[in-house]
Amino acid sequence: MSILVDENTRLLVQGITGREGSFHAKRCMEYGTNLVAGVTPGRGGQMFEDTVPVYNTVEQAVAETSPNASLVFVPAPFAADAIVEAIDSGISTVVCISERIPVMDTIRVVRYMRGKDVTLIGPNCPGMISPAARCKVGIMPGLIHTPGRIGIVSRSGTLTYEAVWQLSGLGIGQSTSVGIGGDPVVGTSFVDILKMFNNDSETDAVVLIGEIGGTREQEAAEFISSDFGKPVTALIVGRSAPPGRRMGHAGAIVTGKAGRADEKVKALEAAGVRTIPSPAEIGTTVQDVLAGSNRQ
Repeated sequence: MSILVDENTRLLVQGITGREGSFHAKRCMEYGTNLVAGVTPGRGGQMFEDTVPVYNTVEQAVAETSPNASLVFVPAPFAADAIVEAIDSGISTVVCISERIPVMDTIRVVRYMRGKDVTLIGPNCPGMISPAARCKVGIMPGLIHTPGRIGIVSRSGTLTYEAVWQLSGLGIGQSTSVGIGGDPVVGTSFVDILKMFNNDSETDAVVLIGEIGGTREQEAAEFISSDFGKPVTALIVGRSAPPGRRMGHAGAIVTGKAGRADEKVKALEAAGVRTIPSPAEIGTTVQDVLAGSNRQ
């Protein structure tokens, strides 16, 4: 079992004929994802890789190929409209890779989603992957992932890959890995994904990767302390960042005391989470936590 994507996922790629869209659409296909359609306005009637039809609109693609997930590679000025187009066409899972989307655009999209049966991952995220189902809806390197029972949820794409690499190297496989995105406003929170992992019978433990800025990690800690029943290991990066310094991600801006790494670590440890001292120790810390769980 996995969360969000599996062997029943039928993928649509918006922006499939662009440089990034075409490259990663092909990688998703090679990994095993069932790519059923692409959309690029003005390119309707073409074929991608000789097997995947390209349409002018998402509505047309849904009517003819019935996708249930969309991967968005649309330039920032048009990305919000692309997400809304997918939602209006009835697609239940939307992953937006696009970076530098204006925050107000994302806020409008998140408000528009309210009351609708849709999950938005991102924007500015690497997407998600379920190795056992051979389903990749994102830009992560598929070859480093191995099937297993550890869920991963992260604000950082690169650190997600590092975590997976270390875990796989120790023989620790993953159920689903989800990058929720590094922007100040995203469609899905740590808590949303933790709820899904908590209900997934084939996820035994979770690795959470956070960073400075905002209060998402504290919200996750509150949920873990009250409603989460599985071991959680967490890495918080940015401990050496000077106060007020803007780091790489738009969301990694230290705003007041709550946004500091030490405050996030304190909240997570109070919730019973084992924190990871440095990115180099992700795999060994998880290994130790799992060994402790098995001894109990």
